[in-house]
Amino acid sequence: MKRIFLLTLTVLFFTGCNNSEKKKTKEASLTAEVEQPETMDEPASEDFIDITPIEHATMVLQWDDTVLYVDPVGGAEAFKGQPEPNMILVTDIHGDHLNIETLQAVATENTILIAPQAVHDKLPKTLQDNVQVMNNGESAIHSDIAIEAMPMYNLREEALKFHEKGRGNGYILEKDNQRVYISGDTEDIPEMRNLTDIDIAFVCMNLPYTMPVDKAAEAVLAFKPNVVYPYHFRGTEGLSDVSKFKDLVNKGDTSITVNQLDWYPKQ
Repeated sequence: MKRIFLLTLTVLFFTGCNNSEKKKTKEASLTAEVEQPETMDEPASEDFIDITPIEHATMVLQWDDTVLYVDPVGGAEAFKGQPEPNMILVTDIHGDHLNIETLQAVATENTILIAPQAVHDKLPKTLQDNVQVMNNGESAIHSDIAIEAMPMYNLREEALKFHEKGRGNGYILEKDNQRVYISGDTEDIPEMRNLTDIDIAFVCMNLPYTMPVDKAAEAVLAFKPNVVYPYHFRGTEGLSDVSKFKDLVNKGDTSITVNQLDWYPKQ
């Protein structure tokens, strides 16, 4: 931050910053160098949807009056202050996506859980009763949001054991001609590369479980979302280089906005 010499300028500076918090999120994508993500006091907003990162693969989306939790883990305390979910989307059986205690803590009797069969089979009956099973290629509509279950799986020989095709789901959400893609745990599969008309994409990138940042960038450049959020980027060797991901995407297509949120507030 530039040194501020006058107290008056200091007051004006911080007042201006407080009034432009959301604007800064979008402007960050215009710079060549990715700054460290800031801790967010408010959700990010992409005009039609508010996005609150919780941690790693977990987020809260609010689309008009509908609140969606994606892969809720971390216990009730992770969602303190968040509105109750109308829907919960679970992508896979692994512990960073499925936590039964958290589901029991945050789901209400009116919450619809959407999950693949493999997730359903691991739930207690009290939760199973509220689950709509959706497997790859299936679709449903809830709260005027169309939901499509997408494949998510590994391609590299050494990673095939992590995510087999057909077990887990990515998701496409659509309402009023706006489309949101949540990748889940996947590599740069043909089903991702062939996506069309995606407004917002959440794309994973961590090794050894999903894909390296260069493959994630290649996939994004293939399906060209308007805005992409790197998420789920903690692997066995620490955090993936999301700055490199941003640079690769921006060099390949300047029309794609890369936004980064604070997915790891404890690190």
